[in-house]
Amino acid sequence: MISVLVVDSQPLQRLGFRVLLECTPDTEIVGEAGNGAEAIRQITHLRPDVVLMDIRMPGVDGIEATRRIVAGGGRSRILVLTTFDVERYAFAALRAGASGFLLKDIGPEELLAGIRAVAAGDAVIAPAATRRLLDAFADRLDDDLCGPVRKDPRLSFLTHREREVLVAIGQGLTNGEIAQRFTLAESTVKTHVGRVLAKIGARDRIQAVILAYNLRLTRPV
Repeated sequence: MISVLVVDSQPLQRLGFRVLLECTPDTEIVGEAGNGAEAIRQITHLRPDVVLMDIRMPGVDGIEATRRIVAGGGRSRILVLTTFDVERYAFAALRAGASGFLLKDIGPEELLAGIRAVAAGDAVIAPAATRRLLDAFADRLDDDLCGPVRKDPRLSFLTHREREVLVAIGQGLTNGEIAQRFTLAESTVKTHVGRVLAKIGARDRIQAVILAYNLRLTRPV
């Protein structure tokens, strides 16, 4: 059972999430909050698996709340939901430590799939969004992304399979998609991803994506 805390300034929006989650066998809503400060307070005792985080809220907004929650070192993972300016707001939330983002106009099944992915330790960054992700982190990318693969001592620590997984992460694939590509169990992929992040010194998949591009393991499309 995946426990979820819903954080949204709109009561009707929270109600909609509650109805969906309560009707889904593997999810349960353990609390609601109307702003970031309230969410931070509830996290301490509720310890949800996933926090559905709105961005534009009165007082402490979703980005600042995400930053404080992640800095607290708890187990809860943040999934940002927004209807506003993806580049400005959602990527700022990713910088703050969110595990991914979705737009609020997605369908129920897409939302549930995102919650399950984040709860499983994956990141909800679809391949179609990878280009915009890289644009948002342009100041951390090298200008020349073409040419042969660059040498980097960190790559020498990776096994052949781990290097393949790093390339797949750079392409924006989820753990499930990587499992399908290489005919592996998702649990095995999760282990590989964890080892890759540790060996290359990346805090999260976003940093791994940036490294894959900087080393030219993955190319712009």
